[in-house]
Amino acid sequence: MVVSMECMDESLAALDPQALREGFAGQRMLVVPRGVVGRALRHPVTGKLMVTDAGCFPHAARHGRVRSSGAGQHILLVCTDGAGWCRTDEGQFTVAPGDAVVLPAERPHTYGASKSDPWTLWWFHFAGADAADLVRAAHAAAGGLVTHLRDPAPVASLISQIIDALDSGITATGFIRASGAAWHALSQVIATGRRQPGPSAGPFERAVEHLRATAPRHTSVTALASMVGLSTSQLSALFRARLGVSPLKYQIELRMARARELLDGTRLPVAAVARAAGYEDPMYFSRQFSRLHGMAPTAYRRRAPHE
Repeated sequence: MVVSMECMDESLAALDPQALREGFAGQRMLVVPRGVVGRALRHPVTGKLMVTDAGCFPHAARHGRVRSSGAGQHILLVCTDGAGWCRTDEGQFTVAPGDAVVLPAERPHTYGASKSDPWTLWWFHFAGADAADLVRAAHAAAGGLVTHLRDPAPVASLISQIIDALDSGITATGFIRASGAAWHALSQVIATGRRQPGPSAGPFERAVEHLRATAPRHTSVTALASMVGLSTSQLSALFRARLGVSPLKYQIELRMARARELLDGTRLPVAAVARAAGYEDPMYFSRQFSRLHGMAPTAYRRRAPHE
């Protein structure tokens, strides 16, 4: 299992002596052990792009970092709500909702959340043979360290998928999944730097798109709301107004749709269908399925084809 880090590093105390060391409510933060990183960087795929750390800090009051020698890896920061600031040798700039900051490895920097309106920050560190080229491409497209994403939710969604991939354990498959999502996230930042302004999807549409893209994996309402820049109550109200169900119930519906598809189209055992639909406990899956459909999965499979 990838090591989960719950405390802030010592540089945070240098930024603010009152800084919280216990983390932030709803935070996720995963760090790949450095020995594992070294081996992964020798792999033909992850050697090109390897995510070494990733996380999300919702409404991160007093969060910050001081790195007088920079970080050992490149960093992507994406602000989806609130605000913060960042200082490098190019000067100090504000980080607002929708801003993505790409910090090169070993470049001194300091950053922190706004005191009055602390940011929700999605981020990951990355290394590899192609990493520096991606950083240079992002800077060239944006004309600097900051790209304004008209819609940060798709990139936040990809970072959420990176965290999920790392959280699945120390496996080549998980690292490759994380690398693929990181490529996609960085490519979106690069493409946005060249894009002309235009309309973007609303927060409800972005939330639904994330849930459909990541089903059957569960996303907490807190994490989903932070991706699209809303409070949990605002997001839940939108779901009930537009779909008549809560975000949690909508995720259950997506899982059950996948289960019905597998029951209809395959001969997989019910336990395998349960796992593919995101349920580790087949008995719990059967109870949920029966509650929603009025029949057990086995009975559903035996019914008439057009029933």
